[in-house]
Amino acid sequence: MTAWDKMAAWSRRNLPTREAMERSRMLRPVAHRVLAPELWRFTRRSVPRGVALGMVAGILFPVGQIAIAALIALPFRANVPVAALVTFITNPLTTPFILFAAYQIGAWLLRSNAAAVAQPVAEAATGWLQWLRDAGPNLILGLLVITVVSALVGYGAAALGWRLWIARKWKTRHERD
Repeated sequence: MTAWDKMAAWSRRNLPTREAMERSRMLRPVAHRVLAPELWRFTRRSVPRGVALGMVAGILFPVGQIAIAALIALPFRANVPVAALVTFITNPLTTPFILFAAYQIGAWLLRSNAAAVAQPVAEAATGWLQWLRDAGPNLILGLLVITVVSALVGYGAAALGWRLWIARKWKTRHERD
Protein backbone atom coordinates (compact mmCIF):
# COMPACT_ATOMS: atom_id res chain seq x y z
CA MET A 1 0.00 0.00 0.00
CA THR A 2 1.46 3.36 -1.07
CA ALA A 3 1.45 6.55 0.94
CA TRP A 4 -1.27 7.92 -1.35
CA ASP A 5 -3.45 4.87 -0.68
CA LYS A 6 -2.93 5.24 3.08
CA MET A 7 -3.86 8.92 2.93
CA ALA A 8 -6.95 8.15 0.87
CA ALA A 9 -8.00 5.41 3.30
CA TRP A 10 -7.52 7.76 6.26
CA SER A 11 -9.61 10.42 4.49
CA ARG A 12 -12.44 7.96 3.81
CA ARG A 13 -12.48 6.92 7.49
CA ASN A 14 -12.24 10.37 9.07
CA LEU A 15 -13.76 12.96 6.76
CA PRO A 16 -17.51 13.53 6.89
CA THR A 17 -19.63 12.05 4.13
CA ARG A 18 -21.86 14.10 1.89
CA GLU A 19 -24.92 12.71 3.69
CA ALA A 20 -23.49 13.70 7.09
CA MET A 21 -22.88 17.24 5.85
CA GLU A 22 -26.44 17.42 4.45
CA ARG A 23 -27.80 16.43 7.88
CA SER A 24 -25.69 19.03 9.70
CA ARG A 25 -27.80 21.71 11.38
CA MET A 26 -25.22 24.38 10.54
CA LEU A 27 -25.03 23.54 6.83
CA ARG A 28 -28.70 22.71 6.22
CA PRO A 29 -29.72 26.24 5.07
CA VAL A 30 -26.96 26.40 2.46
CA ALA A 31 -26.32 22.69 1.86
CA HIS A 32 -27.89 22.75 -1.61
CA ARG A 33 -25.35 25.39 -2.69
CA VAL A 34 -22.27 24.28 -0.75
CA LEU A 35 -22.63 20.60 -1.63
CA ALA A 36 -23.21 21.14 -5.35
CA PRO A 37 -21.22 18.40 -7.11
CA GLU A 38 -19.52 20.77 -9.57
CA LEU A 39 -17.78 22.52 -6.66
CA TRP A 40 -16.12 19.29 -5.53
CA ARG A 41 -15.14 17.79 -8.90
CA PHE A 42 -11.62 18.13 -10.19
CA THR A 43 -11.97 19.57 -13.70
CA ARG A 44 -9.68 21.53 -15.98
CA ARG A 45 -11.58 24.73 -15.23
CA SER A 46 -12.44 24.39 -11.54
CA VAL A 47 -8.95 23.46 -10.32
CA PRO A 48 -7.12 26.54 -11.70
CA ARG A 49 -9.94 28.73 -10.38
CA GLY A 50 -9.55 27.12 -6.97
CA VAL A 51 -5.80 27.71 -7.02
CA ALA A 52 -6.22 31.39 -7.92
CA LEU A 53 -8.94 32.00 -5.33
CA GLY A 54 -6.97 30.13 -2.68
CA MET A 55 -4.02 32.42 -3.36
CA VAL A 56 -6.24 35.49 -3.02
CA ALA A 57 -7.77 34.33 0.26
CA GLY A 58 -4.45 33.08 1.62
CA ILE A 59 -2.55 36.29 1.01
CA LEU A 60 -5.16 38.98 1.59
CA PHE A 61 -6.99 37.60 4.62
CA PRO A 62 -4.91 36.93 7.74
CA VAL A 63 -7.73 35.14 9.62
CA GLY A 64 -10.31 32.61 8.45
CA GLN A 65 -8.57 31.96 5.15
CA ILE A 66 -10.04 28.51 4.54
CA ALA A 67 -13.62 29.59 5.18
CA ILE A 68 -13.18 32.71 3.05
CA ALA A 69 -11.64 30.68 0.22
CA ALA A 70 -14.55 28.22 0.35
CA LEU A 71 -17.09 31.07 0.28
CA ILE A 72 -15.34 32.85 -2.58
CA ALA A 73 -15.19 29.57 -4.53
CA LEU A 74 -18.98 29.24 -4.57
CA PRO A 75 -19.90 32.06 -7.00
CA PHE A 76 -16.84 31.42 -9.18
CA ARG A 77 -17.61 27.66 -9.47
CA ALA A 78 -14.09 26.87 -8.33
CA ASN A 79 -13.01 23.64 -6.70
CA VAL A 80 -13.61 24.13 -2.98
CA PRO A 81 -11.02 21.64 -1.64
CA VAL A 82 -8.29 23.08 -3.87
CA ALA A 83 -9.14 26.65 -2.88
CA ALA A 84 -9.03 25.70 0.80
CA LEU A 85 -5.78 23.77 0.44
CA VAL A 86 -3.95 26.52 -1.44
CA THR A 87 -4.55 28.97 1.42
CA PHE A 88 -1.75 27.15 3.23
CA ILE A 89 0.69 29.01 0.96
CA THR A 90 0.72 31.49 3.82
CA ASN A 91 1.82 30.00 7.09
CA PRO A 92 4.02 31.12 9.98
CA LEU A 93 7.14 30.38 7.93
CA THR A 94 6.16 32.22 4.74
CA THR A 95 4.10 35.13 6.09
CA PRO A 96 7.04 37.30 7.27
CA PHE A 97 8.70 37.01 3.86
CA ILE A 98 5.47 37.83 2.05
CA LEU A 99 4.85 40.86 4.25
CA PHE A 100 8.43 42.11 3.86
CA ALA A 101 8.27 41.66 0.08
CA ALA A 102 4.87 43.37 -0.01
CA TYR A 103 6.23 46.34 1.89
CA GLN A 104 9.27 46.60 -0.37
CA ILE A 105 7.16 46.36 -3.54
CA GLY A 106 4.70 48.94 -2.24
CA ALA A 107 7.50 51.31 -1.20
CA TRP A 108 9.12 50.92 -4.61
CA LEU A 109 5.85 51.54 -6.50
CA LEU A 110 4.89 54.52 -4.33
CA ARG A 111 8.50 55.77 -4.12
CA SER A 112 8.08 56.02 -0.36
CA ASN A 113 10.73 55.97 2.34
CA ALA A 114 8.63 55.08 5.42
CA ALA A 115 10.60 53.13 7.99
CA ALA A 116 9.86 49.41 8.03
CA VAL A 117 12.03 48.68 11.06
CA ALA A 118 10.16 47.94 14.28
CA GLN A 119 10.52 50.54 16.99
CA PRO A 120 11.46 49.84 20.60
CA VAL A 121 8.65 48.30 22.63
CA ALA A 122 7.93 51.46 24.63
CA GLU A 123 7.52 53.52 21.45
CA ALA A 124 5.68 50.74 19.63
CA ALA A 125 2.92 50.78 22.23
CA THR A 126 2.04 54.36 21.29
CA GLY A 127 3.62 54.82 17.88
CA TRP A 128 2.10 51.95 15.90
CA LEU A 129 -0.71 54.11 14.54
CA GLN A 130 1.87 56.55 13.18
CA TRP A 131 3.82 53.66 11.64
CA LEU A 132 0.61 52.24 10.15
CA ARG A 133 -0.23 55.63 8.65
CA ASP A 134 3.26 55.88 7.14
CA ALA A 135 3.83 52.28 6.05
CA GLY A 136 0.25 51.06 5.59
CA PRO A 137 -0.20 52.23 1.98
CA ASN A 138 3.08 50.56 0.99
CA LEU A 139 2.06 47.29 2.60
CA ILE A 140 -1.47 47.29 1.20
CA LEU A 141 -0.35 48.08 -2.35
CA GLY A 142 2.40 45.47 -2.14
CA LEU A 143 -0.04 42.83 -0.87
CA LEU A 144 -2.43 43.62 -3.72
CA VAL A 145 0.36 43.31 -6.29
CA ILE A 146 1.62 40.04 -4.81
CA THR A 147 -1.94 38.70 -4.65
CA VAL A 148 -2.72 39.49 -8.29
CA VAL A 149 0.61 38.12 -9.56
CA SER A 150 0.36 34.99 -7.39
CA ALA A 151 -3.22 34.32 -8.46
CA LEU A 152 -2.34 34.71 -12.15
CA VAL A 153 0.79 32.55 -11.87
CA GLY A 154 -1.10 29.94 -9.82
CA TYR A 155 -3.94 29.83 -12.34
CA GLY A 156 -1.51 29.49 -15.24
CA ALA A 157 0.59 26.83 -13.51
CA ALA A 158 -2.49 24.79 -12.55
CA ALA A 159 -3.93 25.02 -16.07
CA LEU A 160 -0.58 24.06 -17.61
CA GLY A 161 -0.10 21.23 -15.10
CA TRP A 162 -3.57 19.91 -15.87
CA ARG A 163 -2.87 20.02 -19.62
CA LEU A 164 0.46 18.22 -19.23
CA TRP A 165 -1.12 15.56 -17.01
CA ILE A 166 -3.86 14.88 -19.57
CA ALA A 167 -1.32 14.82 -22.41
CA ARG A 168 0.74 12.24 -20.53
CA LYS A 169 -2.35 10.12 -19.93
CA TRP A 170 -3.22 10.23 -23.64
CA LYS A 171 0.34 9.37 -24.61
CA THR A 172 0.47 6.30 -22.33
CA ARG A 173 -2.97 5.21 -23.54
CA HIS A 174 -1.90 5.40 -27.19
CA GLU A 175 1.39 3.61 -26.48
CA ARG A 176 -0.53 0.69 -24.97
CA ASP A 177 -2.73 0.34 -28.07
